[in-house]
Amino acid sequence: MDKVLDSPARAVEDIPDGALLAVGGFGLCGIPSTLIGALVDAGTTGLRVVSNNCGVDDWGLGLLLRAGRIARMTSSYVGENKEFARQYLNGELEVELTPQGTLAERLRAGGAGIPAFYTPAGAGTQVEEGGLPWRYAPGGGAVALASPPKEVREFGGRRHLLEEAIRADFALVRAEVADRHGNCVFHAAARNFNPLCATAGRVTVVEADRIVEAGELPPDAVHLPGVYVDRVVAADPADRRIERRTVSSPAAAPEESR
Repeated sequence: MDKVLDSPARAVEDIPDGALLAVGGFGLCGIPSTLIGALVDAGTTGLRVVSNNCGVDDWGLGLLLRAGRIARMTSSYVGENKEFARQYLNGELEVELTPQGTLAERLRAGGAGIPAFYTPAGAGTQVEEGGLPWRYAPGGGAVALASPPKEVREFGGRRHLLEEAIRADFALVRAEVADRHGNCVFHAAARNFNPLCATAGRVTVVEADRIVEAGELPPDAVHLPGVYVDRVVAADPADRRIERRTVSSPAAAPEESR
């Protein structure tokens, strides 16, 4: 089955307001920026988004956030986005902060059909007790919605918390290479969260830097089988950014021997 569509707009046109999205990538590495841009253009709003982070102020999911299209974020790290902090503290955005490993496992479990699991992460903290502010009242200050307490069970003499799996309405993913059947290969760190989000989506949309014919990818090279993928589009090659550019100073030239 040929899953390639001719435009990102077609790939996201049936995503409704209020949909739950699982969005791949880590920082600005491997994010589906072309599909995010198509959602911005489509005007889709009230989105509930599960992603490791929320981009930066002017890129990635930060574009949807700045436009007021995201109602709720489930993330493990949000430290690079000032608009995110402003909306959260002013009661405009609901936020569920989740330990990174727990977030990854919630997505993996959703894709594997496992409804919930126990983990020691967060045991003995406010994650267990509940009361973490998910949403502040308009204008900030008072907590309008707090996290509930977690169910606790002991295994091997250690406390574990029950965490529910995540199953998203749509998953947005970026791959380095995809074939026309949806088999995908990811490059290096861009593999972070992308396969997990892909398997957790009821409908999974992949943007790929390169699209090849079916059969061109060696089976052993495939990171994500096409059975998990519903749509494939070409990624905009210009949609790449370096989140934090670091340049080392050249080593001082040794003094010449005298």
